[in-house]
Amino acid sequence: MPKKAKRARDIEKVYSVKKFVEKLRRLADALEAEEQFRIQVAGKRVTVPKDAQISVEHERGDGEEEIEFQLKWEY
Repeated sequence: MPKKAKRARDIEKVYSVKKFVEKLRRLADALEAEEQFRIQVAGKRVTVPKDAQISVEHERGDGEEEIEFQLKWEY
């Protein structure tokens, strides 16, 4: 499988447990209500449509493991 190309904007933001839980709770509420979800990441507001594809990814390598909760959609 080919490696993913770098995107024009690829950032990562680290949150405290409390802030992460707040964001997950808001996301879960939006998903249950079949509504779009709005979030601000590194100063940029992003709107996730209600029909975004949801996946969970697990990666392992170089002595680290990672789980990513992903929401994808076309714009």
